[in-house]
Amino acid sequence: MTDSHRRGTATALLVAGCFFMEMLDGTIVSTAAPQIARDLHTAPTSVGLVITAYLVTLAVLIPLSGWLTARFGPRRVFLTAITVFTLASLACAFAPNLGALVGTRVLQGVGGAMMVPVGRLIVLTGTAKRELPRMVAYIVWPGLVAPVLAPLLGGLITTYASWHWIFLLNVPLGVVALLVAHRLIAPAPRDETPLLDLVGTLLTCTGLAALTWTAHLLSDPAGGARARTVAVGALAAVALAAAVRHLLRTPHPLVNLRTLDVQSFRASALDGSLYMAVVAALPFLLPLLFQEVFGWSAVKSGAVVLFVFVGNIGVKPATTYLINRFGFRPLLIVSTLGLAVTTVACALFTRGTPVAVIAVVAVLSGVARSVGLSGYATIAFSETPPERLRDANALFATSHQLAAGLGVAVTAVALRGGAALTDGTRSAYAVAFVVLGVLCLVPTAGALRLHPAAGDAARTVVPAQGRVTQSTVSDSRKSD
Repeated sequence: MTDSHRRGTATALLVAGCFFMEMLDGTIVSTAAPQIARDLHTAPTSVGLVITAYLVTLAVLIPLSGWLTARFGPRRVFLTAITVFTLASLACAFAPNLGALVGTRVLQGVGGAMMVPVGRLIVLTGTAKRELPRMVAYIVWPGLVAPVLAPLLGGLITTYASWHWIFLLNVPLGVVALLVAHRLIAPAPRDETPLLDLVGTLLTCTGLAALTWTAHLLSDPAGGARARTVAVGALAAVALAAAVRHLLRTPHPLVNLRTLDVQSFRASALDGSLYMAVVAALPFLLPLLFQEVFGWSAVKSGAVVLFVFVGNIGVKPATTYLINRFGFRPLLIVSTLGLAVTTVACALFTRGTPVAVIAVVAVLSGVARSVGLSGYATIAFSETPPERLRDANALFATSHQLAAGLGVAVTAVALRGGAALTDGTRSAYAVAFVVLGVLCLVPTAGALRLHPAAGDAARTVVPAQGRVTQSTVSDSRKSD
């Protein structure tokens, strides 16, 4: 392995570590909500604002990551983001009241919004197309692992320690990440930066903030009156519609929607976002089923959900080979169908279902999640021109971040709808799992429409006998 390969791999692992911190912080707080509420003398439902403030900040600021990177350089933005996230985590741990905790969570969101998109852009910029599957495999795994680990880790921390450690754990990790990034990432020349698209920023950020807040209101039964939910949702729809109209017309938009002209990127940004919504919803729904319906403890339910993690990690070493051997289209078809089937299978779980059967379904679901997300994250940039890479990265990060939050909202609405249509709690969960499974069939339809050679620029063709060749896309198409 050459020095450049080693540096590229180390950078990808660094970004993966930052992604893990960000994803874990976005999901683990809900487990500690009762303990936080007791310590800060507030209602547990009010702690939901701590989660929502973080997610809204991410949604609002991620679109700005591309412009900030061009304006100040990726190294400076990345180092600043890690510093802000780490210091904000420390401040969260010592917050004396709910208002201070919400404020420090907003600062955490500021760091998180810049940290991962800019880090991923640094990796993508220095990676050859055929190395994309391997590098993306490193970056993707935290998005799969963190939501699965969160229920168990949160249960252990709140049971045997205190909620402050949820945030304090980020401090040594952040310090290490900052030191490694300072040595590893070299300064890069900055591009000519057009003036910030102020109209696009106002419309886009308002729309994304309102949409994220609407998802919070939908997912929280105590979130507020229906009229408020409708009003905020309408604001989101109007602002985002106006933003799309503006972004398609202005010469230097905040978010360049023209990157969607590339079919492979469009599939990842749109179909991949729906897939991400289902992926994010399952670690939220399964622990609720195990605890509310089966009566399991938080530790036991978290331990069983870990079998999803086993599937994630078990197939990860083979992901790059599978992409090279079979191509993106077949793998995306199989992974989306696999996730749909295993999600619907969860609707059949009862108190009497053997834990071994639940574990097998969880492992298969984890395999589908791992292959599918790696496929979408790689194909997104496989055919994107270098001059549009920064814009594509910002749009990809924004769409997938929104999808993760909306997936939980869709699940909560499906649960309430299921409760209204059926006569039992378990039946309501069955309805929610079926809704998520059907939703996952939409990416399957999108994968079926992909060109058979989509994403081949990022592949090293592997013939049936397994010998790797360096065939180009044009050579493979000629042989057809």
